[in-house]
This record gives sequence, structure tokens and C-alpha cells, in this order.
Amino acid sequence: MRRLILQTSISIDGYVAALDRSHPWGEGREDDEAFKRWILDSVWAAGAHLMGRVTYEEMAAFWPTSTSEYAAPMNEIPKVVFSKTLQRTDWPETRIASGDLAEEIGRLKREPGKDLIAYGGATLDQALSRLGLVDEYRLMIQPAALGAGLPLFKDLDAPLHLELIEATAYATGVAIHVYRPRSVPADQPGDPA
Repeated sequence: MRRLILQTSISIDGYVAALDRSHPWGEGREDDEAFKRWILDSVWAAGAHLMGRVTYEEMAAFWPTSTSEYAAPMNEIPKVVFSKTLQRTDWPETRIASGDLAEEIGRLKREPGKDLIAYGGATLDQALSRLGLVDEYRLMIQPAALGAGLPLFKDLDAPLHLELIEATAYATGVAIHVYRPRSVPADQPGDPA
């Protein structure tokens, strides 16, 4: 069964975007070859790219004509956009998932192929976490605090406990933390620490 990996940039204070949906992380991330290689490797490793409607519209307007190294995997690998309102897609290799989110993700996980990587936006990220559908979180923690914005985690029914699997810091100040959800025994609610 395929895993669902949520891969996103996040500010050090927990926001995936500013209130205006921008990503004011600063400049210079492209200068770090190791960080760039990590992103390229992870994007190429996807069996499908998953995103919400707003993220889809932003990416579909950019990647098809981009000359970036990231353009090839973004354009060639299948994409699934989760939307109740989107009627059609113009970006090749894209399909719309408009049914129940948990059922749609279950179907995608049962399909053969490599892991699924979700890129957001915030509403999709929050829903995936709230429903317990994420098998791994790859958080690219940016060296910036926003003070307000769109949070990664919102309206969770219970605390989400994560196990740190890997942590790597880069010269630009970005730190990538890879987490997997861990189970908390029913007789020990809350944080065991």
C-alpha cells in the first residue's frame, strides 16, 4: 500500500503561508545545492502529487511553461486535485477527486505505484491531518516567523503525537524534519512526557 506524505514549508511559528497566502520565507534557498537536491529527489520519488484547488491553480499556471529543474517532475508525474468545485483541468496528467476525502485517499493508497506526496494548501493539509490520513510529514522549517497566517494544524480532535525520524539542517537556515504519527495508548491520553 502506498503511503501519503505531506511535504510542505512551514514557518518556525507553525504557518504554511501568510494570511494573504504568500510564502515570505526570504531569498537564497535556491543557492543551497544540498537542499535543492533533497527537494528534487523527493519530488521525483512521488507516484502522484496531491493538492487542493487553490494550490493546483497556482501550480498549473506556473509549471507547464517553467524551465526550472523542478518542472519536469511536476509536469510528468500524475497529479490529483481535491476539489468539490473544479470542473476540469488543463494541466496534463491531472485528475479531479471530488468525493469524500478519506475514501479518495484510501483508493489512491491502494493503487499500485510509488508514495503519494501532498503539497497543500493549508485547507487540504489540515483536513488530511485531522482525518489521520498522513503517514509521514516532511516539514521544511523556514528560518522565518510570520506572527499570523494559515496554520498547518487546525481543529484537531485530539493531540497529534509525532515521532521524529530524521532532521537535517542546511546552510541557508532551513531545517527539514521528517515525522511519522505515533500511537498513544488509549489509557494514556495526552502527552506522555
